[in-house]
Amino acid sequence: MLPTRGDGVVLTGVTGFVGTAVALRILERSDRQIVALVRAGSKREAAQRVRAALADVVASDRLLETYCARCVAVPADLMADGLGLRHADREAIAERCDEVVHCAASVTFDLPLEAARAVNAAGAARVAELATRVGERGDGLRRVVHVSTAYVAGARAGTFGEDDVSAPAGGFRNTYEQTKHEAEELLRAWQPALPLQIVRPSIVVGDRGSGWTRSFNVLYWPLKQFARGRLPVVPAVADAPVDVVPVDYVADVVLGLSEAPLGTYHAVAGAHATTVAEVIDMAAARFGVPAPEIVDPGVIEEALSRPLAPAARRALEQARVYFPYFRLGVRFDDRWARGVLAPQGVTAEPLCGYFDTLIDYAQRAAWGGRPDLTMTPGGVTVAA
Repeated sequence: MLPTRGDGVVLTGVTGFVGTAVALRILERSDRQIVALVRAGSKREAAQRVRAALADVVASDRLLETYCARCVAVPADLMADGLGLRHADREAIAERCDEVVHCAASVTFDLPLEAARAVNAAGAARVAELATRVGERGDGLRRVVHVSTAYVAGARAGTFGEDDVSAPAGGFRNTYEQTKHEAEELLRAWQPALPLQIVRPSIVVGDRGSGWTRSFNVLYWPLKQFARGRLPVVPAVADAPVDVVPVDYVADVVLGLSEAPLGTYHAVAGAHATTVAEVIDMAAARFGVPAPEIVDPGVIEEALSRPLAPAARRALEQARVYFPYFRLGVRFDDRWARGVLAPQGVTAEPLCGYFDTLIDYAQRAAWGGRPDLTMTPGGVTVAA
């Protein structure tokens, strides 16, 4: 049953990494109902997917039941006209919700451009169409939150601010960055204008308290190889900034901006960003192995041009999409976000403060393999 009140929240991506964290924060810190738009073939399947996502982060069965009762799962498809929603469902959502939070996206870096656009740009347009309808019905539309990425900065160097919206002169590193930038442009130009907040996270890692994550990419991939002694060299720049934020901070930013002015906000470490050399030192100390040598980034391309064993080539190809993020020359300015969030006690912190927590979880979860984990009130533990 759809919400009976007029302050429901439409949420996309609830079964994804950031979307689950945002849903949890809404459920923990308000009594609002969530309309979760979920890729599924039926309402039953959609509800099962939402329940499974929440069960991953909610320790108590009793609390899980309470939270699930406040989530209405609706089958939807970012790539279908009208999001694939039935007319009656779309109208009911428009009447009973006043906020849209769009977290769903394809985060695959090497997806062909048109395929990435179909999800990230065209999908955002379909969410904007629904938001426009919300604004026309019920009590109106309070805000639309679009979760983007700080890496719409592309191949820039220097400082990238929250007011910077133009495409980078040097282009983008991958189709993910490009299509997230295109989605931002589309939403800013939408007519009638949307009450829009764009949130740009940097590299999102696990929860500071538990280490929980569903996304073992970017930072996790080289750390996994490092831990297993398979990374004798790192194609990187030693003092390149590595801007990392935990997923709980990103969720706190989304909620913390609820009464903030419209505009774009960076959910980044900012002044607390670490460097490649510092991450390597933390990893070497944690795993008790020698620090790998930092080499010229061109080495990986040279290696791929040579005859290689299939396993070695696969490893290098996998690494290829992530290593560019360890030779960046850009730093993210988050002054507007800090100005709103710091008075609420919502702050970022250096990676060193929760690095061991991230690694503890990653190792228990076999670095994204088939973990045998359960949730307890104290956090994640290995199941008996």
